[in-house]
Amino acid sequence: MTSTAPAADRPHAWRPGASGPPLLLLHGTGDNEHGLLPLGEDLAPGAPLLSPRGTVLEGTMPRFFRRLREGVFDEADLRERADELAEFIRTAGGSYGLEPGSLVAVGFSNGANMAAAMLLLHPELLAGAVLIAAMPPLAEPPAADITGRRVLVSSGLQDPLAPPEQARSLVGQLSERGADVQLLTHDGGHLVEPTHLPAMRAFLRPSGLELQAHHSD
Repeated sequence: MTSTAPAADRPHAWRPGASGPPLLLLHGTGDNEHGLLPLGEDLAPGAPLLSPRGTVLEGTMPRFFRRLREGVFDEADLRERADELAEFIRTAGGSYGLEPGSLVAVGFSNGANMAAAMLLLHPELLAGAVLIAAMPPLAEPPAADITGRRVLVSSGLQDPLAPPEQARSLVGQLSERGADVQLLTHDGGHLVEPTHLPAMRAFLRPSGLELQAHHSD
């Protein structure tokens, strides 16, 4: 279902579920709260899905925070929007009966960058994240303690928007702050890589199985 309640009329989709970790789905530029629902359903069948819409418009395209130009983020706006998203998560989580800190973010592109920012700025809200086509959101990230958070990063070696060196930098930042980070690479560009889906499903299983395929350092 799509709803504008309970958090300050922020448009979002909510799919209740009873199995697997609840997922926070964060879409890419130009998408909306419906865009990642099929991916969430595929990765964690039966899991609760919470999918907010980005509140910033670039032209007509929703985003989670502003950018100054391609690859250069408006970090002041990013921090403000991260605070707004944190408040939404707290309010929606209370309304939908989600345990505090139980959400695992699944983000693509701009949404993945916001998910990484949430780990660094509001680590208490997330149990982990799947970051697809992501890069470091903050030039000087805070010294957050994210010990115990599990993170999977999926990066395209030919990605012109989030180059592999940026993905490796993000992995380094998260690892230095205590996260258990696994990096998956593929030969393609800025996309959700189909061959990484089995590893993402394994990552999100309640049993916490270790990744068995497509692992790279």
